[in-house]
Amino acid sequence: MSKLKTKSGAKKRFRFTASGKAKAGVAGKRHRLISHNGKYIRQNRGTQVMSPADTIKIKSYMPYA
Repeated sequence: MSKLKTKSGAKKRFRFTASGKAKAGVAGKRHRLISHNGKYIRQNRGTQVMSPADTIKIKSYMPYA
């Protein structure tokens, strides 16, 4: 049987934790940050764990992750 393909956009954007949760960078941190306050910028620093519903969809994009 042939191998399944991984979505190349997903492998660039998502990583999985050891327990199987998906994590990704936070949206809204690329440009136009002068209009956001400091609390918004601080709280969106780093990565965040995706919701369980999104994790199911991401795992279908990355069958071997």
